Amino acid sequence: MNQDNCENPFPKNEQLQEKGTLYLVATPIGNLGDITLRALETLRSVDAIAAEDTRQTVKLLNHFEIKKPLFSYFEHNKNVKGGYIIKLLEEGKNIALVSDAGSPGISDPGEDIVKLAEQNGINVTMIPGPVAAVAGLVLSGLPTGRFVFEGFLPMNKRTRKERILSLKNETRTIIFYEAPHKLIYTLNDLLDILGDRRISLARELTKKYEEIKRCMLSEALQFYNNEPPRGEFVLVLEGISEQVLEEEEREKWESVSLEQHVKIYTEMGLDKKEAIRKVAEDKGLSKRDVYNELVRNQNI
Repeated sequence: MNQDNCENPFPKNEQLQEKGTLYLVATPIGNLGDITLRALETLRSVDAIAAEDTRQTVKLLNHFEIKKPLFSYFEHNKNVKGGYIIKLLEEGKNIALVSDAGSPGISDPGEDIVKLAEQNGINVTMIPGPVAAVAGLVLSGLPTGRFVFEGFLPMNKRTRKERILSLKNETRTIIFYEAPHKLIYTLNDLLDILGDRRISLARELTKKYEEIKRCMLSEALQFYNNEPPRGEFVLVLEGISEQVLEEEEREKWESVSLEQHVKIYTEMGLDKKEAIRKVAEDKGLSKRDVYNELVRNQNI
């Protein structure tokens, strides 16, 4: 299979045949029945498997009676093992990469090996399958048409709060991953910085005891302060509504006179006509009303 290559869009077939292919293989996020036939075929056909956690992957392989050389590739050894994977691929070996669960490359070092493979002219393909973020989103009851995936929030306290603050005016549904021991800490930060809003908390997705809680942030915090969190969570948070944003924008400009408001925009480089249009939008007025008021005050 040919892939786009900016420097050499039409590589010779011989070059692709000399090197192996890196397969990113999605695996079940809980229920082993969610494995795809193509994923099984790929795992059986490759020369070796690189896994985020070999202890987890060996359970999957044993269940489906797959015996292949298995080695680790995770955040803390990716620099060393990344070079090892590229060496195997350059020797013509086909390698499968799997994460603990779900699709490799999503909130794990899979994205780094893809970049490295691309830099070395290695063919990369994806065997699609489950993604916890998408499952959590669909089950959340929140809007799914537009969403943003944030993955795990930074551990550094300051960076973490800056990241959350950057989402304050995000209108799209927001998806996070979170570990149980940090859940209350995260819920506190979200509530303090973003205010109370709807949230869905999904855990044990696709498993027997799958649980989805749909409530307000404050209610989730109260619940998990009394009930210790267990399992990995997908948090799906409501974005701010366009209406609320518009109201906040109007409130911001309430104390600013029309003359000052127009001046702010003209000093930014807008001509008078465009400045009046912007002021009308900000104030929720018609352009004619803004113009007439400026005329009355002899400011135009």
